[in-house]
Amino acid sequence: MSVFGSEHFDDHEEVVFCRDAETGLNAIIAVHDTTLGAGLGGCRFWPYASEDEAVADVLRLSRGMTYKAALAGTGRGGGKSVIIGDPAKLRSPGLFRAMGRFVEKLGGSYIIAEDVGTSPDDMAHVRETTRHVAGLAGLSGDPSPATAHGVFVGIRAALKHCRGNDSLAGVRVAVQGLGHVGWDLCRQLHEAGAKLLVADIRDGVCERATKAFGAEAVAADRIHAVEADVFAPCALGAGLNDRTIPVLKARIVAGSANNQLAEDRHGDMLAERGVLYAPDYVINAGGVINITHEGPDYDRETAMRHVATIGDTLADLFARAEAEDVATHRMADRMAREIISKAREKARLLAA
Repeated sequence: MSVFGSEHFDDHEEVVFCRDAETGLNAIIAVHDTTLGAGLGGCRFWPYASEDEAVADVLRLSRGMTYKAALAGTGRGGGKSVIIGDPAKLRSPGLFRAMGRFVEKLGGSYIIAEDVGTSPDDMAHVRETTRHVAGLAGLSGDPSPATAHGVFVGIRAALKHCRGNDSLAGVRVAVQGLGHVGWDLCRQLHEAGAKLLVADIRDGVCERATKAFGAEAVAADRIHAVEADVFAPCALGAGLNDRTIPVLKARIVAGSANNQLAEDRHGDMLAERGVLYAPDYVINAGGVINITHEGPDYDRETAMRHVATIGDTLADLFARAEAEDVATHRMADRMAREIISKAREKARLLAA
């Protein structure tokens, strides 16, 4: 295993391996870039098949957080952490207190928050040993509705770019995954007049959606191939790949899932087929935006107005990508790097 030699290493500032024998903690913290502020990113608790897989995930995710924060205007940089193991077997207050001690040793370069496999309750235990934690229960609340709203306004921005108007009346949206974010996205789409097709691997969830939203249930392995105007992946990543893209019928892909492209080239495949792709780390930034507004003066309306700017960012991104004949995922990376480069140059001039 090599960090520096990994294809996902991108001049990361810090990569820290964390071990606490007493609690069984094996974790990795990656801080990608702090030009715009401390690296904010969730802690993923996952039974990785290998240490190499965990390294690749934390490097890739932390870089994505840098770009997400830059385009979302959060005043933060990018970081991420992963805990290796089965949370059902290893989760304990002591393990998260140990994780907090490692975060504290970084002196504020990384701000930890919840992610897949962790919760606000876990972050409360982290808070016992570090100040550098966000997403605590009772501060900014559940980030899922904010994430869902960002995807909602992103879908409207995509429709406006393709059709000239952002009306959802009668628009067929295929939603893959009905977790907290997917469910609330369905609610917002339904209230706006969209016709929903839904899929989830859990029994009974789609049935509830058919009753609540008049949705049509679709098999989980077919949802990407149904006749729809918009495909909204809100489940696990890597769903856009060599198998699914050739049978994709929607002309817009806009959802909350992380790492939707199995590989960068799949974004190019979408562009070649005339599919408008809303880059995942741009459209799903609502939860991170909401968390950055945490504090004693937290105001939900102010946070949600900030979330709504995701639509404006995507409109600009779509226009630039079209004008310069660049795939949208590559344009997103370019725009994020421009923001970071300008900040570095400003800091250099101020220091001179």
